[in-house]
Amino acid sequence: MAESSSAIPYSEPTSPSRQRPASGGRGLGVNGWRLIALLAFLAAWHLASLPAGKLLLPSPLDVLPALVELLRSGHLMAALGSSLVVFVSGYVLAILTAIPIGVLMGAIRPFGETLDIYVNGLNSTPRVAFIPLIILWFGLEIQAKIVIVWFTAVFPIIINTYAGVLNSDPELIEAARSFGARPGQIYRQIMLPCAVPYIIAGLRIGASLAIIGTVVAELYTALSGLGHLLAEFGNTFQTAKYFVPVAVLVALGTLISQSLKTLERRLARWKTSTIEI
Repeated sequence: MAESSSAIPYSEPTSPSRQRPASGGRGLGVNGWRLIALLAFLAAWHLASLPAGKLLLPSPLDVLPALVELLRSGHLMAALGSSLVVFVSGYVLAILTAIPIGVLMGAIRPFGETLDIYVNGLNSTPRVAFIPLIILWFGLEIQAKIVIVWFTAVFPIIINTYAGVLNSDPELIEAARSFGARPGQIYRQIMLPCAVPYIIAGLRIGASLAIIGTVVAELYTALSGLGHLLAEFGNTFQTAKYFVPVAVLVALGTLISQSLKTLERRLARWKTSTIEI
């Protein structure tokens, strides 16, 4: 009996990266959904402002002219520049001190176990409690503001760097030692690369807290920057103008967070994750 000579058609499997989205909604992309969420938020804000009135909750249509006015007068850019000087100075100082301390805590276990309890204790203490002492020691000028920002941002970076170094792959470290790698090589080529995602997470948390610390410092010390605008517009009930520095702070935080996520993708290309925060 002759066997059937019909062949089963063969098709080359398609990799998941080349597959098209099953639904048209997914093809919109993350940025598209973010734009839709922003428009929905602005629409809900506008609808909520109608019964509330301009004094209690101005509409986005009221905030936009206030933004244009502050830009034309130069007050907004001057305040933003002053705040950025304080933020960048304190945040960079926090990075330069926190990452080495965190690396040393993770590399030298007795040192890390000794400081761990104190770092976590200070991290859980409200920073506002230390502001009167900082003002007493450093005065009311920019030095005190930078110290407040540094003190606000430094502990999350230390904790995340410490955790990242502790979570280094022990098998890689043991293999490197078996091949005669020196401690400095292990730190540079294994521990630090493994700690990069943790460090970036700490930098993102620290940046958010540094922005908060900048505004708090400007409110508690000599009034300047965006904190000065918030105090001025809040005390005079200029609600539409009050929302302008608030929106600038939100935009600044978003820009810094997204920039750090991009930096993480460049420095930790080996890391595979299906979830982004």
